[in-house]
Amino acid sequence: MRLIIAEKPSLARAIADALPGAAQKHDGYLSVGDTEVTWCLGHLLEQAPPDAYDPALKPWRRDHLPIVPSQWKLVPRPKARGQLAVIRARIKRASQLVHAGDPDREGQLLVQEVIEHLGWKGDVARLLINDLNRPAVVRALSRIGDNRHYHALYRAAQTRARADWLYGINLTRAWTLIGRQAGHDGVLSVGRVQTPVLGLVVRRDEEIRQFVPYPFHVLWAEVRVAAGTFKAWWVPSEQHRLDERGRLLDEAPAQALAARLPGSQGVVTKVESRHRRQPPPLPYSLSALQVDAARRHGLSAKAVLDICQRLYERHQLITYPRSDCRYLPREHLKSLPGQLASACRDDATLGRWLANADMQLRSRAFDDSKVGAHHALAPTGKPFSAERLSAQEADVYRLIARNVLAQFYPALETQEIKAECQLLDERFAASGQTLLVPGWKPLFTTRDEAPPLPALHQGETCQAINAEVEQRETRAPEPFTDASLIKAMMNIARYVEDAEVKRTLRDTDGLGTEATRAGIIETLIERGYLVRKAKTLRATRLGVGLIHSLPDAVSRPERTALWEQRLEDIAEARAEPDPFVSQLVVDLTALVASADSQRLQSALRSAQGEVAAATPAKRAGTRRRRSQPRAKKGTSARDASSTTSDGGANRKSSSGRGRRSPRKGNT
Repeated sequence: MRLIIAEKPSLARAIADALPGAAQKHDGYLSVGDTEVTWCLGHLLEQAPPDAYDPALKPWRRDHLPIVPSQWKLVPRPKARGQLAVIRARIKRASQLVHAGDPDREGQLLVQEVIEHLGWKGDVARLLINDLNRPAVVRALSRIGDNRHYHALYRAAQTRARADWLYGINLTRAWTLIGRQAGHDGVLSVGRVQTPVLGLVVRRDEEIRQFVPYPFHVLWAEVRVAAGTFKAWWVPSEQHRLDERGRLLDEAPAQALAARLPGSQGVVTKVESRHRRQPPPLPYSLSALQVDAARRHGLSAKAVLDICQRLYERHQLITYPRSDCRYLPREHLKSLPGQLASACRDDATLGRWLANADMQLRSRAFDDSKVGAHHALAPTGKPFSAERLSAQEADVYRLIARNVLAQFYPALETQEIKAECQLLDERFAASGQTLLVPGWKPLFTTRDEAPPLPALHQGETCQAINAEVEQRETRAPEPFTDASLIKAMMNIARYVEDAEVKRTLRDTDGLGTEATRAGIIETLIERGYLVRKAKTLRATRLGVGLIHSLPDAVSRPERTALWEQRLEDIAEARAEPDPFVSQLVVDLTALVASADSQRLQSALRSAQGEVAAATPAKRAGTRRRRSQPRAKKGTSARDASSTTSDGGANRKSSSGRGRRSPRKGNT
């Protein structure tokens, strides 16, 4: 019997439906002829708590730290024991075994750790699926490979899971224990990803609080030339008092010039024209979709992820959603015209967009070299009917379909003009844009562009007919929202000063993965570190105090860059895990030693921030035994491991990099 172990029930059903013959349902698995298909439910196993290694580690004591297992153990998750028993029974009957985890680093870990835990000694094949529609699954079943090609990828995922456990368990225990000494009753959770994300919000909020606005002044003149009029802005010289962005700080010079300008003659000194051709925006990755859906429809990152999962699993309208890729395989060019026609036929908006598309066009989105484990989100071809979905599901689906349809529209073409003129020996600048080819733009609601300038010729005379001074004020940075925080996590290199680390972070996925970023935000809210205030995310006093009590390296993203560099080497079989873990233990020893209750007490007392409602961690903390802080009711026996992870570090939605594609390589 051939046994296929899928990552989740929806994938198992799709595999069974694609096999020849009728599927028979059983308790925890499906059978089709001589093939059985069973499934995991996310991670069935998790890292064992410290007391599984030594009962003496159950009480939280500082002299136990750092806790470093000599032989790593996995234990079944409480709600997974039943399905694990099903897989154990089926695997005993199997003569062939197929690993059908998701095609990414975490998917490789999730199924393989179960196979190893249950003691399978035979060969393992690998089935890679990222589209649940039957034709795609049939193709995947015809391309089953050897799981040994992905062993290095598995070791990288395993190393990441262990490293996150070490980091979270030890630093959470250390800071919770000094928190008790500082008068805080509850768990202080620290994680490799969640804590730098919290640091971003804390530092942004502090910039806003410390911001002191100041006025500046701008002068514009209405200028007439032979072909019409336009507005030009004064560019004050350095003899005036300016800020670092060249803005005028004294109003008097602007008012004096404005009084003299009307009627003055001048000359157009420079005209620069540039033809700009913009290709259509790429199809979405999950994070890019979360950013746009938040801006356009006010949806939280978590809401978008949940909607996408329903569109993928329940409705089968889109391809695999937890993708960090914005490109599509070239082979999709053959099937997409038919899929889009089928998908759009029952919706007036999509039908109108489809009618104006040119399926002969080829965009930059179709690039095999930029497609890894997953490709961009795309319609599967199943007909879309808004009446069968919620309004939010329909909104998100239309965004996904729109960005794919846009690939079959011409580029947006504009003529951009930049001009300068001299009036009363002062320099004035103007810019404008003329729309030449609308291309894909009608599909998108975009900001208004600069109005066109009249025809201008260098050297022609001009005259100022009006002038006005506007007083403006500098503005504080905007607070983070779901959209802007997701974008910051994607582009974390912007928040790093070290040039080498910047380069590393540009080559990685940033902080978190497509699958975990929304969960990280929700986790920080649940733990009382962030609150939602209107549509913004603000740090609480607890969150601010925690960040100020931690070593700077723990609250900034540089560590993630270094980890990802090492994990990449392990995934590509260029490095072994042991040196990485050994160095981490050295770092943890120093970090644990730096935990200072007086510093934490001072940080908590002086912290400025929002007030959070009581969290489960705080409520449980008031009921715990003094020897052992608890994160959540009923989790003490498992060491509150759920509170030390970055939104589930050892689950499918882990904080490890999800983009890594299973690929052939050294075993």
